[in-house]
Amino acid sequence: MAKGLKDALQDAVKDAMRGGDRERRTVLRSATAAIKQREVDQRVDLTGNDAAVIEILSKLVKQRRESAAVYRDAGEEARAKAEEHEALILSEFLPAAADEAEIDALIEEALTATGAATIKDMGRVMAQLKPKLQGRADLSAVSARVKQRLGAS
Repeated sequence: MAKGLKDALQDAVKDAMRGGDRERRTVLRSATAAIKQREVDQRVDLTGNDAAVIEILSKLVKQRRESAAVYRDAGEEARAKAEEHEALILSEFLPAAADEAEIDALIEEALTATGAATIKDMGRVMAQLKPKLQGRADLSAVSARVKQRLGAS
């Protein structure tokens, strides 16, 4: 049986412990804690539910990138680099990033499938795109592109 993302994360924590990589262990433990928190809050088991785990990891990566930007603006370069490094560690467990051409193709496909013509159709289009691009692209940037397309038509 293929391992799910949650199991892969837990194995990576164990590997980091064995290898003495304290920073990696700490970052991955924070991710497993976030997953456990979601499981407790929603009374579900996310083992085998890679989509939910990807959503959690994407959120953690986004938080770290935003924190890095705040630290950098405050002149705290060392802290910004630490946050970016943590984001990089977590990104290892996300699917490969979608390239611009793939994102454009998926947007066109979603616009056609939903029959979207105005900005009022934005929610339906994003609902179709989110599962395909979660963890593979910055959804706020995708949303801006969809909004531009719907506003331009």
